[in-house]
Amino acid sequence: MKTDYAKLTEQALLDCLPGLNCRERVLIESMKYSLEAGGKRVRPQLVFEFSRLCGGSDDAAAPFACAVEMIHTYSLIHDDLPCMDDDDLRRGKPSNHKVYGEDIALLAGDALLTLAFETLSSDRAAILSGNRACRLAAKTLAAYAGANGMVGGQVIDLKSENTNAPLEVLREMDYKKTACLIKAACELGCIAANADDEQRKAASLYGECIGIAFQIQDDILDRTSTDAELGKPVGSDVENSKSTYVSLLGIERCRELVDELTQQALEALGAFRADTTELKNFALDLAKRTN
Repeated sequence: MKTDYAKLTEQALLDCLPGLNCRERVLIESMKYSLEAGGKRVRPQLVFEFSRLCGGSDDAAAPFACAVEMIHTYSLIHDDLPCMDDDDLRRGKPSNHKVYGEDIALLAGDALLTLAFETLSSDRAAILSGNRACRLAAKTLAAYAGANGMVGGQVIDLKSENTNAPLEVLREMDYKKTACLIKAACELGCIAANADDEQRKAASLYGECIGIAFQIQDDILDRTSTDAELGKPVGSDVENSKSTYVSLLGIERCRELVDELTQQALEALGAFRADTTELKNFALDLAKRTN
C-alpha cells in the first residue's frame, strides 16, 4: 500500500509543536494555523521519497521532512505580510496576519524557523539517523534557506518589483527563492538514509530542475488560473509589476521550459538503482498541476 506522506507529515508536524498550556498560547495557535493550512506537502514528500529510494526509513526521515516544511511555512507567513507581497489569502484561507495580526504572524514565522533546527537536532532525530546526519542536514538546510538561498531569492524578488529584470536575474531569483528549498528536501532525504555523495548530487539536480519548473508553472498559473482554483489571489505578479518567465518569454515558451526541465529531472534519477517510479510521476504531476 502506498504511504500517505501528506498525512504522515501533518501528524508529525503537530507532534513537534509546543503545548498550548502557556502564556504565549496565541503564538503556538498561530504556528499551528499555518502548519495545518494544507498544501501539497511537496517538500516533505521529497524527503520521504529520496530516503526510501536510498534505503532509509520513514521514521528516520520524519524529523527532516518536518524541518523543511516548517521553513517553507514560515516563509509563506512572511511572504503574505503587507511589507512583502501583501496577500490576504493563502491556500484558500485568510493569511496568518489577517487572523492573528501582523505582530503575531511575524513572530510565528520566526518561531517556526527556529523550531525547524530544534527538530533536526532532537534526540529522536539523532537516534534514528545519527549525529553526523543531523549535523549535515542542519548545515544543508541552513545554506539553502539563508542569505544566499531562499531569503536571498526573496530579496531579489522584492528589489525586482517595478523593474524590467532580465532573464538571468529572474533565473537566479527563482533558483534561490524556490528551487533551493526543494533541492534541500531532496538532499535531506538522502542524508536521512546516509546515502553516498553521488546519490546526493543526483537528488540535488532533480530538485533544482523540478524547483525551477515549479516556479515557471506558478508564473503560468498566475496568468491562467482563478483565485478559487489556486487558493490565493491571481494576477499579483502583474499588479506588482514583476518580471516573470511569462512576461519575458510568453506562456507557450514557458510550457516548453517546464517540459524540458522535467525531462532533465527524470534523467537525473538514473543514478539510483531502486524503483524511481514515484519520483518520476511526482515530477510529471508537478509539471501538469493546476493549483
